Amino acid sequence: MPATCPVPPVAIIDAVSSPNVRPAEGRTGPRRVAVVGGGVSGLAAAFLLKDAGLAVTVLEGSPRLGGKLGVSEVAGVQVDAGAEALLARRPEGISLIGAAGLSDDLVLPGTTTAGIWTRGSIRSLPRRQFMGVPADLGELAATGILSAAGLDRASQDLTLPGPAQSGDQSVTSRVAGRFGAEVVDRLVEPLLGGVYAGRCEDLSFAATLPALADAAQGRSSLAEAAASLLPAADTESITASEQTPRPVFMTLAGGLGSLPAALAAGSGAQVRTSATVREISRTPEGWLLTVGSAHAPEPVAADAVIIAVPAWPASRLLAQIAGGEAAAAGLAEFKYASMAIVTLAFPATAFPQEPAGSGFLVPAVDGRAVKAVTFSTVKWPHLRQSTNGMHIVRCSVGRLGEEEVLQRDDSDLAALAVADLASATGVRGGPADVRVTRWGGGLPQYSVGHLDRIARIRAGVASLPGVAVCGAAYDGVGVPACIASAQLAVDQVLAYLEATSAVAAGGKERH
Repeated sequence: MPATCPVPPVAIIDAVSSPNVRPAEGRTGPRRVAVVGGGVSGLAAAFLLKDAGLAVTVLEGSPRLGGKLGVSEVAGVQVDAGAEALLARRPEGISLIGAAGLSDDLVLPGTTTAGIWTRGSIRSLPRRQFMGVPADLGELAATGILSAAGLDRASQDLTLPGPAQSGDQSVTSRVAGRFGAEVVDRLVEPLLGGVYAGRCEDLSFAATLPALADAAQGRSSLAEAAASLLPAADTESITASEQTPRPVFMTLAGGLGSLPAALAAGSGAQVRTSATVREISRTPEGWLLTVGSAHAPEPVAADAVIIAVPAWPASRLLAQIAGGEAAAAGLAEFKYASMAIVTLAFPATAFPQEPAGSGFLVPAVDGRAVKAVTFSTVKWPHLRQSTNGMHIVRCSVGRLGEEEVLQRDDSDLAALAVADLASATGVRGGPADVRVTRWGGGLPQYSVGHLDRIARIRAGVASLPGVAVCGAAYDGVGVPACIASAQLAVDQVLAYLEATSAVAAGGKERH
């Protein structure tokens, strides 16, 4: 049956007044900020505004908060229905979780080893690789992921001259140009596909692999660039403290989907669901948002607006504003991929042997419906303690251009996932519980030219006084990246409000 995620109670809380940002001349009370969108980006923005002395209203069009984050029950256990981990090496997520009072709920994975199901078996993912780009071709050869011809072509990276083409390129063009198509098809595509559900021939190398793109500057070999981003291979030369690996991912004991409710409750904002913003227009005092249906429109006035919805609805809102056309046009260029997560619960005895590692990825070239499998009760030991001998398995289905498979009903989609899982692992029998969660148009595609596109969008938005944008479409699709974009939007709005407060105060003093 389709997943359902608990809806946090709508919080109607008065913002606490402080002198940080004074109201405009002639008006009493705190200045008002409207946040359009109640996903993690919008809720993070509201939370980050909580000490600024503003009246903040979050307007979410759907009946629930959280966007692509949410939890619901599988086999009696609360399990993430969307994103289930955050990158621990970026500080934004951990910092916000701490500020929201959830630090004690942070949990580490039991294992981070993963495999690739290709060429007839689950093969170990090379340890020395950066998002699939190999740093050690000898290690790659030992995995059996590539054919002999593929390995021979990959070795040419070490001798080919540097790339002549400048400017942004697709991942396929840049990486296959060095290593050949097999490295892209059987290593890079599965890893990037797990993030974007996209196609490497469309994805921007500079936008999806920015650290590697930077490291590749001045180097001919991409393998050498990838190696420069990894810990030294010779651990004997590393200090004892450096030998202890830092966690790559973390989550919350109640699921990462428990974060939105904590942010909403801690923000001190008025948070409304089923409150669709249909229009934003200028007024002499600031902005007027039209909320609700055409038959019963509700005006909401604001001094500043943060638009934290996906690219297409953001484009529609900005297109209505004089001066917002350029930003709207850039946002309208986005493509989005749809996907589904099929979560299965099996008795542990159904597996012929205990699942090894956190899961495995599946190359698109192998023609399987499933693109990734996570053994949740192996990856997250705290879940295993609550499942009474069950294994919970997440199967991701759907890539850009594979909408047809997602048109199947829930039972057919689950059957496809079970069949692929059985082929890969030998699991026997049917699942004890099934949850199918569909994320239609859930993942923005960072296509070639993405960085220039975002620069144009932000330049267009900057011409609209008191308006800022944030979300997964801009600087990264992970939770920490969304929080970082929210912080940038908050900084822009606060700078605008402080500047206009100073102008108003100066005018009053002159009179």
